[in-house]
Amino acid sequence: MSRAHEPPLVEVVDLGDISYAAAYDLQRAAHERVVASRGAIDAPFSPAQRAGVIYVLEHTPAVVTVSRRADAQKNVLLSRDQLAARAIECVETDRGGDVTWHGPGQIVVYLILDLNRLGLRVHGYLRMLEGAVIATLADFDVTAQRDAAATGVWVGHPDSRKICAMGVRLSRWVSMHGIALNVSCDLNQFEVIVPCGLAGRGVTSLARELGARAPTVAQVKEVLVFRLQEAISAAARAAAASHTAQ
Repeated sequence: MSRAHEPPLVEVVDLGDISYAAAYDLQRAAHERVVASRGAIDAPFSPAQRAGVIYVLEHTPAVVTVSRRADAQKNVLLSRDQLAARAIECVETDRGGDVTWHGPGQIVVYLILDLNRLGLRVHGYLRMLEGAVIATLADFDVTAQRDAAATGVWVGHPDSRKICAMGVRLSRWVSMHGIALNVSCDLNQFEVIVPCGLAGRGVTSLARELGARAPTVAQVKEVLVFRLQEAISAAARAAAASHTAQ
């Protein structure tokens, strides 16, 4: 895997183990900084500017997050008291999507990026994230794919299993939230919800797919961050080229 030197287009911060509430506060603060840094600049990204920040983390304690979609709450199968008895928090979130679980052994990446500077809109941004995850999994010899009917990344065909969930929020074309890649998490934890509101669809992890050959969380973090940086750089170059051609 080539790692040719390029100026860093995003700041990467590894938060380690962190609660959902604490990470959300950091996202909100970063969002405000990215919006404020625009000033009067409306042009696409330039090499001297950063597009934003990426937070890489694992959520501790484990948490079920429920979007504001009207019927999302019904996909939480236990009461808040029952979840608390299992040491699982339950919080409402302002991202897109439905219901998901976060906890140890799952890499969560929150991307606070100025999509204007990267020349991206919602569809292109989501496909960029999926592509970076698919490339990461390929680096560990796991073949993954998109599903035209369901955002995220899946393995196996035709009985596909979700290995990476996605949910984002855009405000003033700056993103929040992001992706959750299952590395070595306890997949039994997903039994407390209907993951992403997709009844009958399975979930999996790198540990489940690879067994003894599975990489560590630290190893996957390194590759995933690289692939995301690579994808962001490609978007920035395309935006700059398009602006120059106009």
